[in-house]
Amino acid sequence: MHTIDRRSFLSLAGAGVAAAAASAQTPRDWSGKEPMRYPDPDVVVLDKRFAKYKVNNTAIQRLYTGALWAEGPAWNGAGRYLVFSDIPNDRQMRWIEEDGHASVFRKPSNFTNGNTFDFEGRLISCEHLGRRVVRFEHSGEVTVLADKWQGKPLNAPNDIVVHPGGDIWFTDPGYGILGRYEGTKAPLEIKEAVYRIDGKTGRMEKVTDELFKPNGLCFSPDYKKLYICDTGSTHYPEAKNIIQVYDASDAKTLRNGRQFISMEIAGKGSGLADGIRADVDGNIWTGAGWVGAGYDGVHVFTPSGERIGMILLPEICANVCFGGTHRNRLFMAASQSLYAVYVGTEGAHIA
Repeated sequence: MHTIDRRSFLSLAGAGVAAAAASAQTPRDWSGKEPMRYPDPDVVVLDKRFAKYKVNNTAIQRLYTGALWAEGPAWNGAGRYLVFSDIPNDRQMRWIEEDGHASVFRKPSNFTNGNTFDFEGRLISCEHLGRRVVRFEHSGEVTVLADKWQGKPLNAPNDIVVHPGGDIWFTDPGYGILGRYEGTKAPLEIKEAVYRIDGKTGRMEKVTDELFKPNGLCFSPDYKKLYICDTGSTHYPEAKNIIQVYDASDAKTLRNGRQFISMEIAGKGSGLADGIRADVDGNIWTGAGWVGAGYDGVHVFTPSGERIGMILLPEICANVCFGGTHRNRLFMAASQSLYAVYVGTEGAHIA
C-alpha cells in the first residue's frame, strides 16, 4: 500500500476540501442536456491514493428524481436492476439498467427502508410500518424473518446485510416510529441495537446495543470486520458522528468495538454517515450529509480510516451500493434522487 506522511496528507486533504468547496459552487445541468466537462470536478481527490478510483472520462449522472427520501439501494445482478426505497411515499422503486427506466416496484411497501439481496437472489427488506424484516421468496410469498425481540416489537429495522454463511445482520435504530412521515408513531420499547438472524435456524441474537442509533452497516471484503454507522446525534446530544468497527471473525459475534472514523472535517463541520459499502480493496464508501454544499454526498475512507475522496452531490446522500455488470458503478440514493458514477474499483459484496 502507498504510504504518505501526515503533513503531506493534511496538505492534500486541505487542498481537496478547498477544491470541493469551489466545485460545489459551480452549477451543473443534471438533465444531461449540457454535458459535464471531464474530469468531473465533483469527484474530488483528497489524497493521491484515491486517484486510481476516479475514472476521468465519466461523470456523475442523475438517474431519477421524484422521491421524498430515497434509501436502501440494492443491486440485482441477474435481473440487472436496482431496487431502492422512497420511504415517505411508501413505495419501493426499480431502476432497470437496460433502458434506464425507473418505475414503482412495490406499493404499498410498509414504508420499507433498507434492502439487500441474499445469495439465492431473494430480496430482503426492512419495514418501518411492519417493524419487521421480511424476505420475498421466488414464489412471491413473504416470509417474516424478524419482528420481535424477547417478546417486544422491534423499533423499526433500518439497514441490512447478508453473510455468505446465510446469516442476516440488521440494525434497529427506530427512526421509522418517531413520527408519521416514514411510518407510524409509536414508543421505542427496546434499546436501539444490531441483530443477527441465523440462516439455518432462524434464531435471532442481539450482537450489540452499545451504539446510540446504529444505522448503515457493511462487512469488510473478507467478512472479518463489521462497520456500523452511528447516527445517534439526531436524538442524543452526547453521541458522536462516527463509524464504529468490530471484529467479526467468528461470523456470529462482535468483539473489540472501536471508532473507525469521525465524520468531522476541520473547518467544515461534522455530518452523519448513513449507509455504507466496502470495495474489493477494503475502502469504505459512505453516504454523508446534513452539513451542506462541499460536504454532502459520498465520503471514501481507506481501511485504516483516512478520508481520501469525496463525491459531491447537490443533495444529502442516505445510502449507496455497487452495481452494474462489473459492480464498478456506485449507486447513490440521495434525498429526492438516484445518482450513479463509474469508479475504478468494484463492490466487495453481492448487493
